[in-house]
Amino acid sequence: MTRIDDKKHAIFLRRKGYSYSFIKEKIPVSKSTLSAWLSSVPYKANPETIQKIGKARAISGEVKAKIKMNSIEEAKHEAKKEIGKIDKRDLFMLGLGLYLGEGSKTEGIIRIINSNPDIICLSLAWFKKVCCLKNENFAIRLHLYPDNDKEKCIAYWSKITGIPSAQFQKTQIDERVKKISKRGKLPFGTAHLNIRSNGEKKFGMFLSRKINAWTDEVTHKAGLV
Repeated sequence: MTRIDDKKHAIFLRRKGYSYSFIKEKIPVSKSTLSAWLSSVPYKANPETIQKIGKARAISGEVKAKIKMNSIEEAKHEAKKEIGKIDKRDLFMLGLGLYLGEGSKTEGIIRIINSNPDIICLSLAWFKKVCCLKNENFAIRLHLYPDNDKEKCIAYWSKITGIPSAQFQKTQIDERVKKISKRGKLPFGTAHLNIRSNGEKKFGMFLSRKINAWTDEVTHKAGLV
């Protein structure tokens, strides 16, 4: 099973009323991973679970699950209200923060590395709307492990980003032995989103220096340096 299959199976079992302990017996992942996957999945213990752990524990589990779900929904509601609409200035500052954390610090290289597709897509939006780059200015290099399917990973990232597979650079395969507990944790590897100038000076060294200047300016003005 892939990591995605494991998650789907876990959600299926939880909806059927099985406890975390039972699910862990079927799917060898940590309790924290299960919690992340199942926190918003409705839970009502089935007869098998009640018989195994007892009615009191089953009811307690249901109550805790409901409290957690309500808290998550309340947090989402408050976040949506507090964030409101995102304008270009918001995106500009958000992108700078993202680049500070995930971007290349080497002069002349413009790159953001992440395994989270949402982060990569946000980076694309920032580069396009703030830096005025186009699709042809992007190249992606994937960092994979032996348990990743190379072709599926390329197809996945191409679909997510809208960047043609022809603009993907040579895939890096990390042959180091991973712990069994780590296998499958990055089902689509890590994407290295690179910028290429295609002969336009404003998208080459100058843009690299400008991004560095932006990040320097914002950290100084925010009193971080």
